[in-house]
Amino acid sequence: MDEPFVTLFRPVGQRELDLIRESGYRAFPARLPSQPIFYPVVNEEYAAKIARDWNTKDAASGYVGYVTRFRVRRSFIEGFPVRTVGDPSHQEYWIHAEELQEFNRNIVGLIEVIAEFRPGED
Repeated sequence: MDEPFVTLFRPVGQRELDLIRESGYRAFPARLPSQPIFYPVVNEEYAAKIARDWNTKDAASGYVGYVTRFRVRRSFIEGFPVRTVGDPSHQEYWIHAEELQEFNRNIVGLIEVIAEFRPGED
């Protein structure tokens, strides 16, 4: 029998992690007006690549990247197609900003930080 949840990952910068911490590690923060889509990813390797190669070079991320891991109810996430962006391993869901609150209600357990990247670290 399938698990009732799906494990997903999200690369985040320092400010987003601070807001996740403020939620008690239970929710992702609302999107900014310039961020109409929330992008959780399907695999840890892709999340680590973004956190390492993008967040550590981005002032808005505080030049640090974290990989978060969390579970979402399968019955909710199955309503969204998996999108492949570029490389076949670059798979993500596109959750519209107005659906993020419902997404957060469907997180099972806590959001975990499983990796941290800083400039110059490999």
